Amino acid sequence: MSICVTSEIGKLKKVMLHRPGAELEHLVPEELERLLFDDIPYLKTAQKEHDIFAGLLRENGVEVLYLEDLTADVLRWNPQLKGTFVRQVIEEAGSTAVRFSQQLYEYLMDIEDEKELVLKVMAGVGLNELRPGAYSPLADLVRTQRRFVTDPIPNLYFTRDPFATIGRGVSLNHMYSKTRRRETIFGQYVLTYHPDFAGTPFYYERTGPFSIEGGDILNLSRKVLAVGISQRTTPEAIEILAQNIFRDESSEIETVLALDIPSIRAYMHLDTVCTQVDRDKFVIHPGILGSLQIYGIRRGDRAGQLRVEEKKGALTDVLAELLELDQVTMIHCGGKDRIASEREQWNDGSNTLCIEPGTVVVYDRNDITNSILKENGVRVLEMPSSELSRGRGGPRCMSMPLEREQVQ
Repeated sequence: MSICVTSEIGKLKKVMLHRPGAELEHLVPEELERLLFDDIPYLKTAQKEHDIFAGLLRENGVEVLYLEDLTADVLRWNPQLKGTFVRQVIEEAGSTAVRFSQQLYEYLMDIEDEKELVLKVMAGVGLNELRPGAYSPLADLVRTQRRFVTDPIPNLYFTRDPFATIGRGVSLNHMYSKTRRRETIFGQYVLTYHPDFAGTPFYYERTGPFSIEGGDILNLSRKVLAVGISQRTTPEAIEILAQNIFRDESSEIETVLALDIPSIRAYMHLDTVCTQVDRDKFVIHPGILGSLQIYGIRRGDRAGQLRVEEKKGALTDVLAELLELDQVTMIHCGGKDRIASEREQWNDGSNTLCIEPGTVVVYDRNDITNSILKENGVRVLEMPSSELSRGRGGPRCMSMPLEREQVQ
């Protein structure tokens, strides 16, 4: 198996998910903002909803793989990597982890089962779990024993963001928030050492100087890649990404389309306001249309150079031209009702996962947008979303396509 994703709509054949785990139960109110959550999902229901999501995909012919299983496989098949993996996890977990690095190293290395180890790293390690070896007398008096030595990684079920598949390559991302940067460790090991993915070209490295996240990257066609300039993806990162893509002679991408969207939490990624649902149809949050700026990036005259121009005109016209279509239909999230539009965009009504042309997985809570999609000839597969949606991400956010059929 190798990575091959050249569109947003080609029949989805393989996808990577992460089933929410104990990391969600380690969320506490005073840490929500720092860990990028607005509320605490109820884990048992979140897992049931996620299992239904995975079931929907399987029922429609998609092979579902899990990040935790792939990472565990790497450690199982390469036992010499375990110590390196644990050391890296500790080093990137912050100053408290480094202070107790020896006790933490011994604790994690004592976990024999590779998947159990991976899940523990994802869930976080409490100081009380290291007793009696850990000694921090003043901190113990000031803080409770529930203080974490390594923080939980609760955003992991949004597998779209840590890396992005682009053609036959990937962007292993430098995440915007320090809270999420450890998520890319798992992708690093899978993409480097798993026999199904080793050798995949990297168009961006997690050590890059500028932030970029997968929710901002949309494969529009074999020739066109769209990237959002957003709260979490910088124009500098897009320049580096474009240069590396154009440097790869095997890449078919000719244009990187940069879409500058408002830098606010409600619109954190491009795919929270715009996703493709069919060859000539997109669902979009109308609130961004008045402020959207579009730039086309192509190869320059010399190696490493970029030619950038601002695209004038409506987004529909720009997309129709680049996708070689007569016209493009924009389906408004929430329809013409501004209140419904804002509410359903917040609940990820625009964040659809297309699994084949004209068929999408959506959250059931967005009644108005889902009805409009159906009216426009789109087959809608609804999934429950009472708890998963609390993390501010929808079906596209929760999925990392690894292989799609080519769109003819």
